[in-house]
Amino acid sequence: MKQALTYGSMALFALLSIASCTQTVRELNPAVTPVSSLMTPDNNTSVKLEPSTPASVQFKWEPTQAAEGVLYEVAFDKVDGDFSKPFYKTVSDGLGVQPQLTLSHNDLKKIAALGGIAASSTGSVKWTVLASIALNRQMSTATRILTLTRPAGFAELPDSLYLTGSATEGGEDVTKSIALKKIEDGVFEAFTSLKTGTYYLTDRRTGSGKNYYVAKDTLREGNTPVTLTGATKTYRLRYDFNIATAQATEIQSVGLFMSAYNKEIGTLTYAGNGTWTAASIPVEFYPFSWGRDERYKFVMHTANGLEYLGSANVNNNSPAGAPASYFQVQPVSTAQWDNTYKFDPTADGKKVKVDLILRANVPYTHQVTVLK
Repeated sequence: MKQALTYGSMALFALLSIASCTQTVRELNPAVTPVSSLMTPDNNTSVKLEPSTPASVQFKWEPTQAAEGVLYEVAFDKVDGDFSKPFYKTVSDGLGVQPQLTLSHNDLKKIAALGGIAASSTGSVKWTVLASIALNRQMSTATRILTLTRPAGFAELPDSLYLTGSATEGGEDVTKSIALKKIEDGVFEAFTSLKTGTYYLTDRRTGSGKNYYVAKDTLREGNTPVTLTGATKTYRLRYDFNIATAQATEIQSVGLFMSAYNKEIGTLTYAGNGTWTAASIPVEFYPFSWGRDERYKFVMHTANGLEYLGSANVNNNSPAGAPASYFQVQPVSTAQWDNTYKFDPTADGKKVKVDLILRANVPYTHQVTVLK
């Protein structure tokens, strides 16, 4: 029994010794020296900011002489500022650890706007580096000027966009506004009708968002509604906030194009809510020597000419058992046989109901129903 206690005492002593070793605490030295040298970009570098580009600019500096634990921030101020209240600050790459910062052109557009540089204008800002450990922060002894040229677009791109007003299908109730499809960052599209009345754009359906309007095909931020007069027309509306442009293309009708006949076999009319429909179109597959051909796609008649909508695939099989993606549509070439779909075999010699659905909340698609 005594021997067991001795062994236990030795084990406890060993554990306490290990614990004692692992509890060694190193104090953090809060002393930090300011960054003395900025490396890139050079002083008075000019950068022409481009819309919708992955381009970036790297800011680099010599590391501070602090031993460890330093956090870097890059601060931006007006040219005549002293960085006591910089208008923009951000930590460096690697969550503030690396002596460099990578900023995209979109980031720099925001910085330019905060620095008072207007769209389509050139101006300058000043930057420096802040190094800190705990509460001890030191500003670099060096500063540099960066000249930025902003494009025509917006510095802040909306993530969503809605069309509202008495001229729209949703009326003046902003909660019923027309959603636009986000095609890419800053680019939105809607297929809808407009009538006599007013409309504007907003980034929220709550009524508390940023509002935009169109003046001479240019997007502007503000609460000035657009006024329309005349007959109701159907449009493809496209807004590009990267370059502040607005396009309204009138859509006169949509045709069901059958490749073998090389012509339209029926017309779809606009039914509202981004949908064109034809209640009954006769379908007759074309008799070639090798068999009957059933290929089709859509042709959109616009004020600017014909545009074709079809499949992402150049060639397709029968739709039997195909997933929903088979019926999705996108802009395609004018080639007679390319990017077509195939009718269900039961459609031959029958009539079909056709719906083309171009709404924001679903993939652009279509439906073909064989009528009995």
